[in-house]
Amino acid sequence: MGSSSASAGALLHHVRTGRARSRAELVALTGAARNTVSARVDQLIAAGLLEEGGRGWSTGGRPPTLLRFNSAAGCVLAVDLGVTSVDVAVTDLSAQILATAGHPIDIAEGPRPVLAEVDRLAQQVLAEAGLTPADVCAVGVGVPGPVEFSTGRPSHPPIMPGWHDFPVPSAFGRYGCPVFVDNDVNVMALGEMGVAGSVQDVLVVKVGTGIGCGIIVDGGVYRGAQGSAGDIGHIHVPSADGREVVCRCGQTNCLEAIAGGGALLRDARAAGLPVTTTRDVVERAAQGDGVALELVRHAGRTIGTVLAALVNFFNPHRIVMTGGVAQAGVPLLAGIREAVYGRAMPLAARALEITVSEAPDLSGRIGAALMAIEGHLDEDSVHQALAR
Repeated sequence: MGSSSASAGALLHHVRTGRARSRAELVALTGAARNTVSARVDQLIAAGLLEEGGRGWSTGGRPPTLLRFNSAAGCVLAVDLGVTSVDVAVTDLSAQILATAGHPIDIAEGPRPVLAEVDRLAQQVLAEAGLTPADVCAVGVGVPGPVEFSTGRPSHPPIMPGWHDFPVPSAFGRYGCPVFVDNDVNVMALGEMGVAGSVQDVLVVKVGTGIGCGIIVDGGVYRGAQGSAGDIGHIHVPSADGREVVCRCGQTNCLEAIAGGGALLRDARAAGLPVTTTRDVVERAAQGDGVALELVRHAGRTIGTVLAALVNFFNPHRIVMTGGVAQAGVPLLAGIREAVYGRAMPLAARALEITVSEAPDLSGRIGAALMAIEGHLDEDSVHQALAR
């Protein structure tokens, strides 16, 4: 969306993301005529999407009336579907969580039983927030596999047996609103950008059971030709001891087969640690267990060698680590930084920031909400809403 556009949708976007807080700032930002901006702002106020707040600071003359986005103008459902658990939240139109609930699932049971559980949780959170299905403006769903974004159908997902080509939006028919479905890592990437968005180029790397990467270009998700951009878990890496590790995709020595959460658990048990889940390994590392620390750090180094190549190729402003294994924090980051700064070209690495997400467990829900909100408040939808 060009900043010169002064459509109602564009003006709403500027206020919603904090880029403008008054009619005068909207005029300055868009270069549009003052009366054009005023007329469209009045329409947005009449539609309940903008509100007039107090008075701003004056630069001489009458102080401007402040505008703010009415985030209570509707709500969205946000669904963060994982391999072993699902979280459903209802949020306002600024992605503030009003109510949320989660439950263990097994994604391999297939779409019908899993989406029935999602439906139950959705009704639960709406009831808890005092809302009804009629209040829901849009639904956002993140799933752990590749998705054809335009139809919301998973596409040959390696860890979601029975889900290929299933029309996920059909499970949300009772809400009578648009449903947006994307790969979980793309959704988390949106969550990391937050409501204000970003104009940066960023890699959001999820290290959970598998490994994936959300690619943000100029602040928007980059999906590639078929929607599979960022599938870095299946880049080939040599293993340290020369052994061949078979990945669940059928190839050998994929990054996630050597450094993902499943690999971490496997190697920890082989080293004699009494652990039953990846989370156990991460917790032991957090408590300073030497063996667990070294395993996490080693996984970081392996992931870092792939990220170094991505940094040379993509030259991002920053890399954000998220997902269950990223909750290990410092040792994972140390391994990643060691490899990236050691191998990336100096120019690309010079100003690069590598951080761990501030809320790795929340970014999936916030991102799903933002995807739904962006869809609900895009240019065309706002135009249609005002026409009504």
